[in-house]
Amino acid sequence: MENRVREFREGAGWSQGELARRLGVSRQTINAVETDKYDPSLPLALRMAGLFGLEVRELFIDHWVAETWT
Repeated sequence: MENRVREFREGAGWSQGELARRLGVSRQTINAVETDKYDPSLPLALRMAGLFGLEVRELFIDHWVAETWT
């Protein structure tokens, strides 16, 4: 899964620590999400997207394609 957290965080002019403070998580959590070492829980993903005024699928991009049944 690809994420755009760093892009939007930097666009807002926030450090990892500032984003973490706003979300009520640790800076290490933000770093792990940004470096694809941790996929956030659904509640955290929803809070992150809401903070940036985005839909979750705009912030977290899943390139998985469902197999079609014929």
